[in-house]
Amino acid sequence: MSSTLAKIAEIEAEMARTQKNKATAHHLGLLKARLAKLRRELITPKGGGGGGPGEGFDVAKTGDARIGFVGFPSVGKSTLLSNLAGVYSEVAAYEFTTLTTVPGVIRYKGAKIQLLDLPGIIEGAKDGKVARTCNLILIVLDVLKPLGHKKIIENELEGFGIRLNSKPPNIGFKKKDKGGINLTATCPQSELDAETVKSILAEYKIHNADVTLRSDATADDLIDVVEGNRVYIPCIYVLNKIDQISIEELDIIYKVPHCVPISAHHRWNFDDLLEKIWDYLKLVRIYTKPKGQLPDYTSPVVLPYSRTTVEDFCMKIHKNLIKEFKYALVWGLSVKHNPQKVGKDHTLEDEDVIQIVKK
Repeated sequence: MSSTLAKIAEIEAEMARTQKNKATAHHLGLLKARLAKLRRELITPKGGGGGGPGEGFDVAKTGDARIGFVGFPSVGKSTLLSNLAGVYSEVAAYEFTTLTTVPGVIRYKGAKIQLLDLPGIIEGAKDGKVARTCNLILIVLDVLKPLGHKKIIENELEGFGIRLNSKPPNIGFKKKDKGGINLTATCPQSELDAETVKSILAEYKIHNADVTLRSDATADDLIDVVEGNRVYIPCIYVLNKIDQISIEELDIIYKVPHCVPISAHHRWNFDDLLEKIWDYLKLVRIYTKPKGQLPDYTSPVVLPYSRTTVEDFCMKIHKNLIKEFKYALVWGLSVKHNPQKVGKDHTLEDEDVIQIVKK
């Protein structure tokens, strides 16, 4: 492990020394690819066989979504968690007391949301696996010294293959058996040329592939696509301790994208934070209606934004339901008439009411 870390440090130093221009782009691309490979070794060490010495563990996923809290010690992460969820995680956090992942659950708008404190991100590759399973990451920063911390945490998360607030790069990549590297770009490229692409792929021992660049891509984008183990997670920066700054400074902070200023201790602005969390999670609530009864508005079935068909809804309740499914009646935004008879491929919207009719 230490030799891998040493190699990473060496490459990072070389990248810092190298000037960025057209002549060195090729070389930098190579270094970036090497760096990505070494980082992957850190996440998934080589040599299977045997569990390691109890490093990192998984927390059972409960509820409809999972949020990871990341932050340096003493920025008020534990206070925020305990005030949000009533979870008691040890609060002498500046001594690194919160060493394990402490789960808590809040109910918001009918959805059960699991909150996880991930203290191990800062100290090294411990909670990376858990962080990758989160639907949203909250980076908790001290409003008086946010930028330095923000950079370090972002770098740590990027090292685990997590990309914050970004979409997967629009690059087509397909390996072949023969025919060399075939590069097509549908728009002008500022960084990647055939030479750089070839050298990056050669680093991965790929010599035959079709690569399609559909946007102005960087070397990092190409590496992300080749690695294929990246997760794209939305992220909110929570600026804590706003009781220590002036109103004018607060106005400026409000204009920063993906940011929510709060005070964990005084419980200021929690409603704003929860509202933003809800926006970023993009959950869809579906209410059920038994035949001949009123819809049950107290406990919705909550689906993730990417999977909201009637079939997904049935699978969430029970996998046998889809076998007996005849049609569904839906009231709400996703249909033209209320109620409308739909099949299992119909896509539901937030707060639709559904009644399943069995065979």
